[in-house]
Amino acid sequence: MTEPKPRTAATADGEAQPGEPDLLRGILLTPGYLKSLVFCALIGIPVSLAAFWFLVGMHEFGHVLWADIPHAWGWDTAPWWWPLPLLAIAGVCVGLIATHLPGGGGHIPASGLHVGGASPIVLPGVLLAAMASLPFGAVLGPEAPLIALGSGLALLFRNLARGATTPQSTALLGAAGAAAAIAAIFGNPLIAAVLLIEVAGVGGPQLFAVMLPALLSSGVGALVFTGFGRWTGLQTGSLALKLPTPFPRLDAGDVLWSLLMAVVIGAFVHLVLGTGRLTAAFVAVRTFPRTVLCALGAAGCAALYALITDRAPDDVASSGQATLSAMATDPHAWGIGALVAVLLFKGVAYALCLGSLRGGPIFPALFLGAAAGVLCAPLPGLGLVPALAAGMAASAASALRLPVSSVVLVVLLLGSSAMMPVVILAAVVAFVTTELLPSWPGPAPATPVPASSPSPAPDPTEA
Repeated sequence: MTEPKPRTAATADGEAQPGEPDLLRGILLTPGYLKSLVFCALIGIPVSLAAFWFLVGMHEFGHVLWADIPHAWGWDTAPWWWPLPLLAIAGVCVGLIATHLPGGGGHIPASGLHVGGASPIVLPGVLLAAMASLPFGAVLGPEAPLIALGSGLALLFRNLARGATTPQSTALLGAAGAAAAIAAIFGNPLIAAVLLIEVAGVGGPQLFAVMLPALLSSGVGALVFTGFGRWTGLQTGSLALKLPTPFPRLDAGDVLWSLLMAVVIGAFVHLVLGTGRLTAAFVAVRTFPRTVLCALGAAGCAALYALITDRAPDDVASSGQATLSAMATDPHAWGIGALVAVLLFKGVAYALCLGSLRGGPIFPALFLGAAAGVLCAPLPGLGLVPALAAGMAASAASALRLPVSSVVLVVLLLGSSAMMPVVILAAVVAFVTTELLPSWPGPAPATPVPASSPSPAPDPTEA
């Protein structure tokens, strides 16, 4: 019996080239790539531990600032003026870091997510800026500094091990470290893989070559992160939603309202992100004073919200991660006025923080989508769970410009695929709506590099 010949593909000049399965097999059998797989698996352990302690530190510090100190001074919750001094401190610290430390404390959140190899020299500024922003009430999430932490540590370990410092190894190890950190914050390695697919934009068999180390590292990191958290009993904050089960069956009203919601939410989030990009351009001219001014503006939004609604100011301040879970558990605790107010004030504060402080765009976008879903849930024919699912998917897809990642993230948060149809429809409609709207000036958003880009994809065999 004759052995089948390897499949080949003809190039434009007629020469035969190995087919994609054979090319991928060749990459996997390369000794340098196999060594990289083992190294990336080992990277997942220290990166996930560093991410764990970083998240624990921010969670505990934020709890001290927003709960322990107000309770010690006799308040049940933080008073309405509480965000003003805290975010003033954040603005001063981030302004100093942005003007004096290498890397400026990390990239501006208004430009979107960047998954790549962060130089180890910028890590101190990135971590200090995040610690000065997030616990003090910046309307941002921790995912961007965590990605920088993961990729920076991976490259630092590569340098300590005297590994090859090629562009290919930098891309490969940076992606692996970033994946371990993303898996830590979202509690699932799947979202790390999907995010890297969309953000990195690598195609063909090299997509699998880059993704295998990232998936392996994030899987190992998730095991270490989960086990270490159970062993220590410490908390990093959870995004799990406790929704009533079983989920309702979708009907025509849920689908139709979800489509309309997606258009409106997409336009709203596009406006917020556009304002954030204008804020970034405004801050770039005179960084220190304008960073402080924008931080105080975000604090003013939280204070005004607390005065108007008689609710806690941290509904507006902070990423909204904890408030999102509380809202999903007891949505009836929010009146229509409070929902409208939190959408307006948190939207403005989000835009100001996107252009001035340091963090990531995901968590506030999810919260705004959830608040919009709870607000729309009483519409005839629309249920609470479908409204929440569609709202979060539409807002995440519009903010991140990553529709597949947004779908996977929302489904993971819901803990069920029952809402998958409205999640997909809302994400796609919101994404298309956002793309069709006029773009805003300011820092260019972080978009995936097309497979046809003239810049070559990393060759993992050179790692």
